[in-house]
Amino acid sequence: MTDTPQDNSFRVAIAGVAGRMGRHLVASALDAGLIVAGGTEAPGAGPFDRDIGELAGRASLGIRPATDPVAAAANADVWIDFTRPKATLAALDALKHTRVSGVIIGTTGFSAADELEIARASERLAIVKSGNFSLGINLLQALTRIAASRLGEDWDIEIMETHHRRKVDAPSGTALMLGEAAAAGRNAALGDLRQGPYDGADSARAPGKIGFAVRRMGDVIGTHEVSFGSDREILTLSHTALDRAVFAHGAMRAAAWTVNREPGLYGMDDVLGLADS
Repeated sequence: MTDTPQDNSFRVAIAGVAGRMGRHLVASALDAGLIVAGGTEAPGAGPFDRDIGELAGRASLGIRPATDPVAAAANADVWIDFTRPKATLAALDALKHTRVSGVIIGTTGFSAADELEIARASERLAIVKSGNFSLGINLLQALTRIAASRLGEDWDIEIMETHHRRKVDAPSGTALMLGEAAAAGRNAALGDLRQGPYDGADSARAPGKIGFAVRRMGDVIGTHEVSFGSDREILTLSHTALDRAVFAHGAMRAAAWTVNREPGLYGMDDVLGLADS
């Protein structure tokens, strides 16, 4: 696997360019030699008088944030969105009025109805959607699927995640992604195996279920652990993000992969060749 984008001859537009993740995305795109054609911010959020490049700590691009995805993506090939579900869905609808053919979605917290809307959009767009764009996390996902398929149901599965105090969805999209991988390893849907929170006098662990634990503290970027436990031993697979740029780097890798790709809904497994792992 190469560690750099495969094609830098395309233009990207980025949602939420004034936010923490948006700035990382702009910086990573520019560092990869991509052309940042535009970006958005929510009305009233701003700052709308700052250059997108300068917001990311890079040279001026002569472009300021827009509120309209159509204006921001008018000259873009790929749209990159790590914002909120409502904003992401609105952008997907607006993109049909642009030349954009590839979309990278790092937004989490979608409802079942939202997921159906994304699936419909993938009939006209090549969409790579993931709860986490880190290379390490996606390898962890593959390893989790393998371990769950090899270890019997007498092995308990517990997933623990830690994020900064400002994160609003729980469990994180990444934790749920790992839970889905564990469930897939057991030929089941996560909804059938997910264990409710352990809380109260009668909260015994159900056999064969997948449990989740959530911590919110400080400015932790993201730590995830998947533990498999039997009566005789415990196996723990873990990943810690040390720099938010790791997610932006993975998003650029995915953006390059979508160029000239057929419409469809893809994941990082597809981008990294792990789909059959």
